[in-house]
Amino acid sequence: MQKGTSTALGLLLGFALDRVFGDPRRWHPVAGFGSAVAALESVTYADRRAAGLLHETLAVGAVVGLGAAVRRGGVAATAAATWTVLGGRSLARTGRAMADRLAGGDLDGARALLPSLCGRDPQALDADGLARAALESIAENTSDASVAPVVWGAVAGIPGLLGYRAVNTLDAMIGYRNERYRRFGWAAARVDDAANLIPARITGLLTAALAPLIGGGPAAALAAWRRDAAGHPSPNAGVVEASMAGALGVRLGGRTEYPHGVEMRPILGDGPAPTVHDLRRAVRLSEAVQLAATLLAAAVALTRR
Repeated sequence: MQKGTSTALGLLLGFALDRVFGDPRRWHPVAGFGSAVAALESVTYADRRAAGLLHETLAVGAVVGLGAAVRRGGVAATAAATWTVLGGRSLARTGRAMADRLAGGDLDGARALLPSLCGRDPQALDADGLARAALESIAENTSDASVAPVVWGAVAGIPGLLGYRAVNTLDAMIGYRNERYRRFGWAAARVDDAANLIPARITGLLTAALAPLIGGGPAAALAAWRRDAAGHPSPNAGVVEASMAGALGVRLGGRTEYPHGVEMRPILGDGPAPTVHDLRRAVRLSEAVQLAATLLAAAVALTRR
């Protein structure tokens, strides 16, 4: 079987496994990686960019090397790697659970669920704030947890799948601008920005193209992207959040509270604040984008020799 065909079939099968089973409940390889790099940090940490670059190189390099070692496993190995790195079903399931709790007036339950979506301070948020935080997280993680992995899998096979997940996990762990990680986490944040540059824009285009599925318009999604995305502090999150806001016809951004402090995010979109209904629509659009991206990635993989 040609390499491209094997990769394409593995991506499709891995996506199907994620749809059916979601993330493993125990012994998740990504959690194991997180524990390993936390231990590595105890050795490599110093309040310098060079130390963070060394940490990034060692951690990502080890995972890419593992991917290269197992890439001859064919369809089965690619499917297993794809399933390991995808988080699309869990993202959609959590988004629906958040909508259910908000719809039922269970604010304590919704606040308890928010940390599984993003790192904001749930105790500082009311129902509207929780809906907005969840929706913005759905938009960003559609790219990070589903589209970007299959894009990298299409162009670089198993090393691309595993390497991307390592990069994204490191950014989630140390890519912060707080006192400890402002310098040490700089490399992790910049590498993650680079790795997501193209996938985020693919996500934005697919979000616009598929907006009619949830009653939105492609033109509105693209207009919000062009007008608002550049004001976001992230070169990638701004694209996917703005295009989602435009597709849904809602307004995202504004005052954003984290445990480390408050950030004023730019306004994305020009509609009303999102509701629980909009959160449900965002989940449906996210799932459509995930499927479309996987089919596109499989088609690209078929062109590889």
